[in-house]
Amino acid sequence: MNTKNKLNISEFLMMSFATLIIAGAVYFFLIPSKTSVSSISGLAIVVSNIIPFQISAITMFLNILLLIIGFLTCGNEFGIKTVYTSILLPVYLAIFEHIFPNFQSLTGSDALDVVCYIFTVSIGLAILFDMNASSGGLDIVAKVMNKYLHMDLGKAMSMSGMVVALSSALVYDKRSVVLSVLGTYLNGIVLDHFIFGRSIKRRVCIVSMQHHEEILKFIIEKLHSGASLYDATGAYTGKKHQEIITIVDKHEYQKLMDYIITVDPDAFVTIYNVSNMRYRIKPQS
Repeated sequence: MNTKNKLNISEFLMMSFATLIIAGAVYFFLIPSKTSVSSISGLAIVVSNIIPFQISAITMFLNILLLIIGFLTCGNEFGIKTVYTSILLPVYLAIFEHIFPNFQSLTGSDALDVVCYIFTVSIGLAILFDMNASSGGLDIVAKVMNKYLHMDLGKAMSMSGMVVALSSALVYDKRSVVLSVLGTYLNGIVLDHFIFGRSIKRRVCIVSMQHHEEILKFIIEKLHSGASLYDATGAYTGKKHQEIITIVDKHEYQKLMDYIITVDPDAFVTIYNVSNMRYRIKPQS
């Protein structure tokens, strides 16, 4: 096992807590909603209506089966974190089944249960994502599809989730199927917000004819951020100038925009959202 996959105590506790949140979302909201929203637990709910087994047992079987398929097809890239959460989730579900047997809806509404599930499970998944972990299940399916069908991971995840949602047609009525499909779509949107929205930065491109040195100094000395300078030529005037490009978070962005408006309200500024950055650091000789 690679050392990068080893767990320390704090990671162990945080992953356990995140998986507990996910299990709670499944047991207290998804199961009472009688829908199947984009997860292996959702598929287990459907299967439990066909074969007489507890949802926790079905989830455990499906997760172990997918782990075996994942290891056989993709090697050991899933690591100990995925194995741990895949096994722990159905254990938590079994505990809830024992403590709260025949649990009914907290909200009294299938639609509200779906909404509560989506927002609650997103918190747990966001915590796992920050730790470079996952809850297994459909993540494994998506990686297998990515490897053998050369499908983008996001598209593979959405497709497998929609298949799970449509499986609710096997045991539920049309209303539950519609809720499952809409819930799966909303789940993707909310996850993007919880997981990617918090890490989005802004790439700000600034052209100031008279004050670019002051703006650059503000970025470096006040925001303590980096910047790049590019030589540019105006197509209409033919004048040469320098464009400042910097990447800032939302707090730095607001400070920067306030400063630009104060020092040079005529500056030309374009802004792009950036959700992924990679740095290549050369080793010192």
